[in-house]
Amino acid sequence: MWLEYGGPPSGLHHPLRRLESGARLLRKNLASSSVALLFGSEKRGLSNEDLSHCHWLVRIPTCEKNISMNLGQAVAVCLYEIVRDGKAAAQSERQKLAAAGEVERITGVLLEALHGSGYLDRRRVNDSEDRIRRLVRRLHLQAEDTDAWLGMLRQIVWKTSLGKIPGR
Repeated sequence: MWLEYGGPPSGLHHPLRRLESGARLLRKNLASSSVALLFGSEKRGLSNEDLSHCHWLVRIPTCEKNISMNLGQAVAVCLYEIVRDGKAAAQSERQKLAAAGEVERITGVLLEALHGSGYLDRRRVNDSEDRIRRLVRRLHLQAEDTDAWLGMLRQIVWKTSLGKIPGR
């Protein structure tokens, strides 16, 4: 990989990628093989011989005012981009979110518990239930936790309904 700070050296015919897509490709290749990043010196960059070992080039987008980076900055930006999405992808694979139907069931039982406890009676806001629904969605509940949430909330509903006279 070569980092471009303006334009690739003339005569090179390597594919040129933006850093984001290059980082995705690197992560994909890391799963099955070794990967190397090749950075040149700040003064000379990489020689044509160095570049002959590269499969493709990466461009780090910069603004016109500050078109160049020093070597340390370029390395830091590249490594950050490689791990940034990789962590998100690994986390999303590890944590499967609850299905929309399960989240709605949890929300329904929570609303039932809040009504039964009198919590929503004290909050006379027209959109209280909508706010509660949005709050539950922001929790990003994990699929493996839905049974526990439903069990806890049903227990609360059951306990708050004890001693109440039906129809009152």
